Amino acid sequence: MTSTTTGSLARGTDETPEIVRVTDVSKRFVIRKDNSLKERLVAFGRGRQHREEFWALDHVDLSIQAGHTVALIGHNGSGKSTLLKVIGGIIEPTKGSVARRGRIAALLELGAGFHPDLTGRENVYLNASILGLSREETEERFDEILSFSGIGDFIDTQVKFYSSGMYVRLAFAVAVHTDPDLLLVDEVLAVGDEAFQRKCLDKIRSFQQEGRTIILVTHNLSQVTELADRAILLNRGVVVFDGEPGDAVTEFRNILEGRRVVEAEAEAAVQAAKGGDAHIEHGRVIEARAWADGREQGEPVQPGDDLRIEVTLEHDEGIDDWMCAIQIDNTLGQPVYGTTTARIGSDLGRLRERRTVGFLLRDARFGAGKYFVNASLMDNAGRHLSDMPQACSFDVPYYPLAVGMVHAVPEVVEASA
Repeated sequence: MTSTTTGSLARGTDETPEIVRVTDVSKRFVIRKDNSLKERLVAFGRGRQHREEFWALDHVDLSIQAGHTVALIGHNGSGKSTLLKVIGGIIEPTKGSVARRGRIAALLELGAGFHPDLTGRENVYLNASILGLSREETEERFDEILSFSGIGDFIDTQVKFYSSGMYVRLAFAVAVHTDPDLLLVDEVLAVGDEAFQRKCLDKIRSFQQEGRTIILVTHNLSQVTELADRAILLNRGVVVFDGEPGDAVTEFRNILEGRRVVEAEAEAAVQAAKGGDAHIEHGRVIEARAWADGREQGEPVQPGDDLRIEVTLEHDEGIDDWMCAIQIDNTLGQPVYGTTTARIGSDLGRLRERRTVGFLLRDARFGAGKYFVNASLMDNAGRHLSDMPQACSFDVPYYPLAVGMVHAVPEVVEASA
């Protein structure tokens, strides 16, 4: 029997109380195959043959303790947004139960809860009331909400005339000023200008310092590792990883690469079936190595070293139109350096049997930390024939005088009057 409750929850394993408990939750959607009214009339009464069941969530169990920031990640259609809506009580699970406590503020869809014919001011009061604030409390916080949203005089304009960025600004401003115990965020940080995104991130960090609980869905993997202390990876509605954000991001990239390979093979098979001059590429990246010139492989790369990266590739059928590419990411998944043999202007001739391409990055000055090298075989149009994410890595030792991705020796000088 399905039940969704709000009430007392046990303490979590880390001695903090649970704020959300999801128990054996599954969610089914029915997809209709008849699109037009005529098709529906013809198919009426024929039962299930014109419907298909899709399980967006499949026996999900998880517990979230108060004060944590949890990221839900996965490819499109993996079930992360569905799980967030189930947690927020927006939709009911088909099976299982969800228990939660405290005041919840949810930013799940662009403009959700806004009435298009009401002004921004009227929608502030409406949404604040839905989120549990009295009219007096809303009046006390209205100026803060308006200031945070930054929409100015548009507050008295009907929201149907708002841009997507204005929608999110106002919705986020209302949500974060209702003092929620649990904040649910679904991709809204991807909307709005850079300055507003920074303001949102600063507010989330303030919430974290105040011990509030945040569950967010995002495709920005750098936000996952930067903001979250726990990440839950879903694939086809199933939780496949629950733990450290960095490890979750690595596992997610492995899943994405597996899907890319399968999709590329399927596309190649379709093209081959069409005949003509279509063909299947058989190129691959075999391995990559990275080390500092003059040092043993595995030793730390010191700032100022010449960094050598070697990528081994092959192609079964032979290819003239190709290039080798490398991209170096930090532990947050942010690209810090990238180049290709084409950019450098190197003509490597025909690729067929196994071959190693070497890149020498002179006077490399990466900041302290761990870096991952992604290697790719591409055609000259930039299409990826084979990728090896995190093919190898290297470490740059701790530097006590500064942090960041660039190594530079700091010095304090007297400023001119």
